[in-house]
Amino acid sequence: MGPYTKPKIVVVGSSNTDMIIKVPRIPMPGETILGTGSFVIQGGKGANQAVAAARAGGDVTFLACVGNDSFGIQALEAYKNEGINTDYIKKAEGIPTGMALINVSDSGENSISVAPGANSLLMPEDIDAAEHIIESASVLLMQLEIPLTTVEYVAEMALKKNIPLILNPAPAQQLASSLLGKITVLTPNEHEAKWLTDKSDEDLSTEEIAECLRGKGARGVVITLGGKGAYFSSAAEQGSVSGEEVKVVDTTAAGDTFNGYFAVGMAKGMSLQKSVELANKAAAISVTRMGAQPSIPFFHDFKN
Repeated sequence: MGPYTKPKIVVVGSSNTDMIIKVPRIPMPGETILGTGSFVIQGGKGANQAVAAARAGGDVTFLACVGNDSFGIQALEAYKNEGINTDYIKKAEGIPTGMALINVSDSGENSISVAPGANSLLMPEDIDAAEHIIESASVLLMQLEIPLTTVEYVAEMALKKNIPLILNPAPAQQLASSLLGKITVLTPNEHEAKWLTDKSDEDLSTEEIAECLRGKGARGVVITLGGKGAYFSSAAEQGSVSGEEVKVVDTTAAGDTFNGYFAVGMAKGMSLQKSVELANKAAAISVTRMGAQPSIPFFHDFKN
């Protein structure tokens, strides 16, 4: 790949409309809190990661499903404006575009509720329609806000075509070893990682958690640790990257920013460590800004 060639990234995942309310603190069950501001912006883990990969310098194609409604139309226009190929985003009739309701506290923490909507209709046949695009990808990137059958189908296709596959297992759910064995790099946060080990009641170190996940089949594991950085492990590399000292405004999409940048680093042939370092810097910038996609930095926002 030449120095000016954009690596081809295919992201398979969710597209949501985020409705965000800024609140003094996250409300308790049954409690009503007056917010200090509200925003309606594009979100969804798949879309956020696609935007992050595009802003990191990737040539991105996004496979998703939106409703044939105003939110879906706005989403498609937003992705096109990012330079993302939207030719394989399905528009479903009779079901709304996915939606997320997000409370963001003054401390930067958030609580999120998601209604999948059209995301639940992204099926294996939609993946078949994009097979020739997938074949040209340097890296495939997925999450778990779409049907698990589709995730498994993409993983099988990636394995057969020898395409590196990054799976961000969020929101966390039980994954079969047969699926984990097809994953090139698994990228959970520390809570998702421990849950996936089936040993959530045990006091395990980050290193032990990563080795447990590799023992379940994942060839590489990157565990994001929020402000503490990230830990990575594969047969060739193990280590950690320290967190960046920043003023946290909103943590929404920090993990998605990490994954999009990480995918581009891997697609460019960077080592696991260098890819994690790049992704960590991008995620640190994102938490200093409000919103999901508005917070994602462009590559020119910082220097390696």
